[in-house]
Amino acid sequence: MSPLTRIEQHIERISQLHPWYTDLLAKQGLDPQTCQLAELPLITSDILEKHYFTNKARTEADLSVYRTSGTSTGIRKAIYYSPEDDECYIEAKTACFREWLAATRTTEQQPAAIHKALADMGTGHAANTAMLIFDRLGLQADSISFALPIEEHIAKLASTRPELLYTMPSILDAIAAHSRNPRDYGIKRIILVGEIAPPHWQSNMADRFGIEPHHILDTYGSIEIGAIASYSHSHDLYIIADGIHAEALPAEQIDERFEPLQQNEAVLVLTSYVRTLFPAIRYVTYDVVRDFQSIAIDGRERQGFSCISKRIGTDLKHGEKISLYDIESVVHEFVSDAALRVSLRHNKLAIHIQSKSLSDEMLVHIQHAIEHKVGEIGQMIQNRMLDSITVTRAADDEQLERGAVKAKKLYF
Repeated sequence: MSPLTRIEQHIERISQLHPWYTDLLAKQGLDPQTCQLAELPLITSDILEKHYFTNKARTEADLSVYRTSGTSTGIRKAIYYSPEDDECYIEAKTACFREWLAATRTTEQQPAAIHKALADMGTGHAANTAMLIFDRLGLQADSISFALPIEEHIAKLASTRPELLYTMPSILDAIAAHSRNPRDYGIKRIILVGEIAPPHWQSNMADRFGIEPHHILDTYGSIEIGAIASYSHSHDLYIIADGIHAEALPAEQIDERFEPLQQNEAVLVLTSYVRTLFPAIRYVTYDVVRDFQSIAIDGRERQGFSCISKRIGTDLKHGEKISLYDIESVVHEFVSDAALRVSLRHNKLAIHIQSKSLSDEMLVHIQHAIEHKVGEIGQMIQNRMLDSITVTRAADDEQLERGAVKAKKLYF
C-alpha cells in the first residue's frame, strides 16, 4: 500500500476529531483516498453552524477555548485548540516575529536594540499568547488591557518605554491621537494584528512614531485558523504562512446569493495542515483579497495577496460592497493623522474623521475622492442603493464609537 498523501493524512486526522466530516464526504460521494483538494466540500458558515458550533463542549484534556468577537451576530462562539494547535500557533508567530526583527536589523547601519516589548491589544488568542511569544524571543515583556482608558495606555508607554509595541491599529490610532509627541516613547518596532492597516496608514503612522514603514509588521490571522499571513514591504504582499494552502474563489462559487466581485478580487479559502481541533479543510474565511498570486521567495514558491479589501456575508446588506480598506486609504492621502469611523444607516454612508490637520475644505475633497476612487461606492450612489455619503469632522476630545474589541468596522 502506498503511503498516504499529505491531504489524505489531514482528512484522516480531521475525520477522527470531527466525525461529521466523514459523513459530509460520504453524502457527496467522495472517497478521501482518491479525491483532490479542490474536490472537497467548502467549509462554509452554514456547515460550521450545523456541525461545529453546537452546544456540546469538547472533553479532551488540556484544551484551550477562545471565543469569536461576535461583531456581526452579537453571539460569541467557542473555538477549541489542542496543546498541539496552540504550540503550532505560538511557534509560527515566534518564527515570523524573529525573522522580521532579524531582517530589519540587517538592513540598518545602526540596528535598533530591541529588549523590551509591550502587548496592548484586545482579547482572544493573539492577546493570550503574546507574553509567551515575547519570552521565546528573549524579550522583557509587559501587557496592558485594551479596556483601560487611553490615559492609562499613555502612562504605561511612558513608564515602560518598550522598543517593541504589539497592538491593534485602532489602539495605535488612539495612542497617537492622545500623545503630545508619539516619538517620545522610544518605540522602534510595531507589530499589528486584528484590523486593516493600509500602506498609506502604515506610512503615516510610522512617520508619527519616528520610524520607517518597514519597521511596522502587519499580521493577519483568525481564531479559527491561527496565524495566516504577514505583510512583506519588499514584495508589497501579505505572504501566507507555512503549513497553510490558500485558494481564491469567486464569491458566487461560495454562495449563489453573492454578487460577483471585482476582477482582481476573490474570497480567501484556507486549508491548514497544522490545525486539528478546527476543521480547516477548505475553510471559507469570507474575507475578500486582491491580487492573489504565487511568487518565488528565496527559491520557494509562496502564496500571497496585496490586501484584504472587505468581508462579505449574507447578513451584511449592502455592507459587502463597501471596503473600509479603500475608504481609509483615500482619507490618509489627505490627512496623516486620521482616525475614522464608518457607518451605514438608512442607506446613508457616513465617514466621521478625527484629525488635528483636517480642514473644512478637505472634507469636500475627501467626499469627492471616496465617491470617485472607490468604484463600488460611486456605483451604489448612481444606482440609488446609497442615498448619500457624508464626511464629517469629530471633535478632538470626542470618544469615537467602538465595537466589541475592534473599532475598525462598518457600523450599522
